[in-house]
This record gives sequence, structure tokens and C-alpha cells, in this order.
Amino acid sequence: MPGTLCEHCTAACCRYIALPIEKPETRADFDDIRWYLLHEHVSVFVEDGDWYIAFNTPCRHLQPDNRCGIYEARPRVCRAYSTDNCDYHSGDYGWEEHFAAPEHLDEYLLRNPPQQRASTRRKSSRGRPTPTAPRRAVAGHRVAHADRRGIPLPVLLQ
Repeated sequence: MPGTLCEHCTAACCRYIALPIEKPETRADFDDIRWYLLHEHVSVFVEDGDWYIAFNTPCRHLQPDNRCGIYEARPRVCRAYSTDNCDYHSGDYGWEEHFAAPEHLDEYLLRNPPQQRASTRRKSSRGRPTPTAPRRAVAGHRVAHADRRGIPLPVLLQ
């Protein structure tokens, strides 16, 4: 077919944002990822050994015909994107791991238990969850959080 690849695309690249995150090393790091996965339209994936968080949300300037509504004024990241790394393909992203729900992370942790030592790297507190529900101790188990309705949130397997 003549024309450009974008003429046949469904704008997959304009329907999500993926940002690199630090590779998790400890239970606390993985618990942070569990918190991300409790949010709708958020997933985490590993590609070429690098970890990413993805927000599945379309660009507000994506038009019904899958074209950019601000093409001439689009951001640098959009201008730099080329068909060499286009998402228009069969859907095989080549991820090493993909976590779309906390249960996916639990399965990964059964196969790859985290280190037991405390993390020594410094982390920003921005974007971290702040507990709004009281902590509840369960006999013989780690303290867990509950949601606003009192339903216990999942905790890492020990």
C-alpha cells in the first residue's frame, strides 16, 4: 500500500505513556509496584532488563481518525518518535515481564524472591502512597493496610 505507515495505524503510540522506573530490589520496592498496579489503566513491564511503568490513557489531542490534533505544535518527544520503533505490529511487544494486576506481580515474586536486605538507595517520597486506613495486625503475619471500606489490601507473600 502506498503512503506512510501512520495512515494505517490505530495510534498505539498515542494511547499510553511509559516511563522508566528503578529496578525493584527489596520487598518494599515491590510493594510500591503493587500500589501502582492497584490503579486502573496502569501496568509495569520489563524490557531489555529495564523496568517501566505504563499509563494506558490516550493523548487528549488524538483525533477520532487517529491523527494528531496538534501535529504542527506537537512536543519534542512526539517529533523524535519514528516508525523504526513503532508500536504498529502484531502485538508482540517482546516484554520479558508484564504486570497488569497485583496477582501477576505475586506470580513473578514466587519465581524471583526479592532480596531481604533494606534498600540503600535514596528515593523520593513523591508519588508514594500515604496510608489513610489504620494498620491492622494479623496474628503471626505482617501488618497490612485496608482500603476505605475496611477490605484488606494484598500484601507480599512471605
